[in-house]
Amino acid sequence: MSPSIVTGLALDARRPGYRVVQVDRGRFASLPGDALEAIGVAAGVELTAAAYAKLKDLADVEAANRAALRALARRPHARADLRRRLIQKQHPPAAVDRALARLAERGLLDDARFACGYAATRALRGRGPARLVRDLQGQGIERRAAEAAVARALAEERIDPLEAARAAVTRKARQLGPLPVAVRRRRLAAYLMRRGFGGESVRRVIEEIA
Repeated sequence: MSPSIVTGLALDARRPGYRVVQVDRGRFASLPGDALEAIGVAAGVELTAAAYAKLKDLADVEAANRAALRALARRPHARADLRRRLIQKQHPPAAVDRALARLAERGLLDDARFACGYAATRALRGRGPARLVRDLQGQGIERRAAEAAVARALAEERIDPLEAARAAVTRKARQLGPLPVAVRRRRLAAYLMRRGFGGESVRRVIEEIA
């Protein structure tokens, strides 16, 4: 099999500093000009197997980076969750890791900022601390970091978990209608626990309202 040849290297009008690379007269990828220079890619160059592998790695990182940016434009993500999603879309794991490291260096991917914002948004929607911690862990945030983010979010939003539990159970109680007291209390307690409120808060609120 004959070596591949770089048959085109043109400025990318949509991405300053990038070059559209053609290999064997077919479009290969749009890649950073400085990175291409670093691996010795120029028009007319015959690519060795090693050089082609480097070019392919560079293209994989760029593809993962662009996919990550599109995902982040739609909504914030935790790093581990975004990594999982990109790998599910068939981006090579090594390329994903390099792309996410680049985004983190640019301040575009920050687990602490994500966790605090996530917790604040959902705490305002009536989720309790335990549920918030579980949800963050489910997205790859380490438990201690999740607990710290939840505590910070509650403090910054001035949310008292007991008051939040009271408001949540009051709304739910109106939906239940007439029920035996024991059944009513059991259902309301289960509802609060599912929303992530702790045992003591649940006990106090149920005694007050139910």
